[in-house]
Amino acid sequence: MFLLHFYGMAIIAIFYVLFDVNYFIKFLFIIIWGRLFNKNKKLLDTTTIYGICTTQDIDIVFYHMNNARYLRELDFARYYYYDRSGLYKAIAKRNGNLVQTACTVRYRRAIPIFMPYKITTKLIYWEDKHFYMEQQFIDLKNNFIYAIILNRQTITGLKTPLQDIIADTEPKICMPKPTKEFKLWLESIKESSQNLRKQEEMK
Repeated sequence: MFLLHFYGMAIIAIFYVLFDVNYFIKFLFIIIWGRLFNKNKKLLDTTTIYGICTTQDIDIVFYHMNNARYLRELDFARYYYYDRSGLYKAIAKRNGNLVQTACTVRYRRAIPIFMPYKITTKLIYWEDKHFYMEQQFIDLKNNFIYAIILNRQTITGLKTPLQDIIADTEPKICMPKPTKEFKLWLESIKESSQNLRKQEEMK
């Protein structure tokens, strides 16, 4: 019995060394919790998940959240949105997949250790094979926005138009009007792409 427990603990330790086990556990928890206790959402609805800055999230000063952890937490919020809205199901049905292809983060204030927060996610635009989202880290006590994020999700492996996916999920949806901030960010992405192509052509 002792050896059985020893080997079991050794296997668990190996998994924790080789993989970010907590990442997968949290992903499963968020998806299962949403399906059991939360209602489905429309594409333009804002979804919300909750979190807290733990000792695993802090940086070397042991006081506030590491900048890289913000991006990790945003993954869970997007997973939740895609599952609750049915958007990922519609994409997967057509053998498509989603990858993050652009992201900009504005850190307004550092999230201190042990502070509870919520992450909101909303779809703000789409074109070609891209979905654009705005996400926010918000203090639960006073609704202060600690960080605001714009990101682009690109569909891969898809042969049908993006509009077919939108219509399949929500037929009568109207695209939101893009804000000035979003337009400027979109222009910066296009400018960056053009500059990289020029550099590649010169090689």
